[in-house]
Amino acid sequence: AQIVTFLWRAAGSPGPKTMSGFSDVPADSYYAKAVAWAVENGITGGTGDGKFSPDATCTRAQGCDLPSIAHPVRLLHGNAAFTDVPDTAYYAAAVKWAEKNGITGGIGGGLFGSDNNCTRAQIVTFLYRSYQSK
Repeated sequence: AQIVTFLWRAAGSPGPKTMSGFSDVPADSYYAKAVAWAVENGITGGTGDGKFSPDATCTRAQGCDLPSIAHPVRLLHGNAAFTDVPDTAYYAAAVKWAEKNGITGGIGGGLFGSDNNCTRAQIVTFLYRSYQSK
């Protein structure tokens, strides 16, 4: 819920055309419009079974992928410089884009830490740097 709300606010808090319909996103929640906007813009499709999972912990892979989806210029070919990012991973292009644009330098030792929890600080840093690179 938080990262989608951060993205939505960075986009200017545009009003969604319709609400999302996820069973776990109450219409009066602070993130309801953000989730609906993210769905309308192809940023998220939820977690399956009609759910969004607003309280789930976001991984670094997800934290890097979501902002990059909002930037259509993200598609780059080749591998990221991180040894723990397989080129077949759904987030590989996002990580390569983020690395090449100075949005992330990984966690050290040539690693990105894809499955590590993504802290609020890391999410905000990814967003800040991605909007600075526009």
